[in-house]
Parts: sequence; structure tokens; C-alpha cells
Amino acid sequence: MSTNPQFTALDIELANLAKTIANPARIAILKELAKRKTCVCGEIVDVLPLAQATVSQHLKELKDAGIIQGSIDGTKSCYCINWDKFEGLTGDFLSFFKEIISQKCTDEECC
Repeated sequence: MSTNPQFTALDIELANLAKTIANPARIAILKELAKRKTCVCGEIVDVLPLAQATVSQHLKELKDAGIIQGSIDGTKSCYCINWDKFEGLTGDFLSFFKEIISQKCTDEECC
């Protein structure tokens, strides 16, 4: 990501989050983790039509972004949503969308 001073830290964080979740498998993983409301181990592979290695890579990307958290105990990995981070980012995205909508043009102004 550019270090252009025009971009705030929040702009960069939102762009990185959008890039991280811009994959249907990652969306499915987040939905599954939220639905289960608990730390989920190997069962994620059972509900997705993807290979174990692919699921692991998606989990790694979500974890690296801080959206999920997890622990590894031997060969067993467990994951859950990092609700503090997720709720903070949700609020940031809502603020961003409200800011854009507040600047909506009228029919006469738009092309």
C-alpha cells in the first residue's frame, strides 16, 4: 500500500480489510465462525468445498488481519472471531459509507 500522506491510517486499514474479506471463502468462514459462537477447530473444512490447505491459507489471512484469533495445540487449530477488532472495523466502515452518502449528488449534478 502506498505511503502517500493523502491516505490516512484508517483509509489504509479499511482498504486492507476490504482486500482481506474480498473472497467468498473468507466470507463463508466468518459466517460459520459467527454462527457457531465458539472456538471452531477442524470443522471449518467440513462445511466448505475446499481443501484443508486452502482453508488454512484463508484462515491465516483472516488471522493476520486481526479479524479472527486462534490457537494451535499440536495438530489442532481453533479459531473464533476477534469481536473487538471486527466491531471496530464495522463501525469504521459504516462511518466511511455514511461520509460518502452524505456527499451524494443530486440528479442535476451527476453524470
